[in-house]
Amino acid sequence: MASRLDLDGNPIKPLTICMIGAGGFIGSHLCEKLLSETPHKVLALDVYNDKIKHLLEPETLPWNGRIYFHRLNIKNDSRLEGLIKMADLTINLAAICTPADYNTRPLDTIYSNFIDALPVVKYCSENNKRLIHFSTCEVYGKTIGSFLPKDSPLRQDPAYYVLKEDVSPCIFGSIEKQRWSYACAKQLIERLVYAEGAENGLEFTIVRPFNWIGPRMDFIPGIDGPSEGVPRVLACFSNNLLRGEPLKLVDGGESQRTFVYIKDAIEAVLLMIENPARANGHIFNVGNPNNEVTVRQLAEMMIQVYAKVSGDPTIETPTVDVSSKEFYGEGYDDSDKRIPDMTIINKQLGWNPKTSLWDLLESTLTYQHRTYAEAIKSVTAKPVAS
Repeated sequence: MASRLDLDGNPIKPLTICMIGAGGFIGSHLCEKLLSETPHKVLALDVYNDKIKHLLEPETLPWNGRIYFHRLNIKNDSRLEGLIKMADLTINLAAICTPADYNTRPLDTIYSNFIDALPVVKYCSENNKRLIHFSTCEVYGKTIGSFLPKDSPLRQDPAYYVLKEDVSPCIFGSIEKQRWSYACAKQLIERLVYAEGAENGLEFTIVRPFNWIGPRMDFIPGIDGPSEGVPRVLACFSNNLLRGEPLKLVDGGESQRTFVYIKDAIEAVLLMIENPARANGHIFNVGNPNNEVTVRQLAEMMIQVYAKVSGDPTIETPTVDVSSKEFYGEGYDDSDKRIPDMTIINKQLGWNPKTSLWDLLESTLTYQHRTYAEAIKSVTAKPVAS
């Protein structure tokens, strides 16, 4: 592999990366990128490795000897500090990040996103190891604009809704709205990481993903996840499409979201890994403001794309409205709009997302149709014992 250069023209030395949560959606794509395009080594830590199995075997793979899988739960494993010490950089991706869990499993959500992340931050700080910590765009909570009167012209002013890492406040709902347990836990761990940097010199980068989408995201209930599970919006809609069911629009599908393709987002993470001088001490939004739609528009677009990739006719009633209480249970609340400001990541890393919403949906739904359509047919076709 020819010598690779960072953004300032310096040679990039091979790193050993301790990746916590390597077996998940983001981790699997990041591992692929690191192994196929860089000389770095990966210590892959997770409870499961299904999504990275193709990277671990057979031994004839070109990167054999550059990825080591350690099956562990960071909650209670004494090997964690040793693995962080062996690496130059730790990337923490571990989290409960499914909105359906935030108000139904708030204790697990808070423990997983705050308490379980504490030792990772502590070990990186004490051993002078760099940390890239994955947070969430949820830390912004609600926009300032959402508190303005519905007919206020200021609602159209980007100053009231575009989310900036160094300026925007973090506005959450009341305590009984337990949906904010996730955002609050994530915000507190961000504040801890930032404070370790300020007081103890921890070298850190914080990533705030805005709806990263692509193959292997989330799960399809009853196929590779619990039957009663509720994944995030895109996988929920995929599940409905695969089963020929109407797509459920929570509270009319009026919330607005932006979506970015996983492969674009991973480019941004690689730039952070390989340009510490430009990334350290920064919080980065990683999203695509050009791919903004309401959840209803997303559903309509997915229906069109799925018809194209599957060849199946669209069902007669493609969408149905449900209330958030009915869908998520008591204590649910939502943010109105999530549009990332891209100034800091442009300036520091020169990164811009490239993939349109149609193209990323086509890539994702093609993968899901290929992976799941047969399995769902065989499950639904099973005769029911009387």
